[in-house]
Amino acid sequence: MVKLTEEIIEAIGKMKSFPLATASKDGIPNVAPMGAYRIKDDETIWIQDNFMQKTLANVEENPKAAVYIYGDGAKGCYQIKADVTVVKSGPELDEMKAYTEERKPGLPGKGLLILKVTGVFQCMPGAEAGKKLL
Repeated sequence: MVKLTEEIIEAIGKMKSFPLATASKDGIPNVAPMGAYRIKDDETIWIQDNFMQKTLANVEENPKAAVYIYGDGAKGCYQIKADVTVVKSGPELDEMKAYTEERKPGLPGKGLLILKVTGVFQCMPGAEAGKKLL
């Protein structure tokens, strides 16, 4: 797997929410804002499933996703591609629910998406747009 740099981890940490893009096995796209997330380690992003419908259906059929990181305080613009595992019970979900409850109380925590980073790409406009960074 690909390891995120400290600069990218810092940029993700500055985001209140970010868009998560998925697609069905037939290629029908979906994008939704994600606010209940955690950088688990330099290869892994956890996203709590609170209200997912199309996103969850998509990753169950097609376990690939992309995250777009850009905004206030983020130094740079990154597209992060990942393989996704869906967790519906167990210690990882319990850990994520406790983590989220401290930051955003009252969310249902129905499940957990575990994103294993497979690539990071440049999003800033210009000659380097789309360039693979990691």
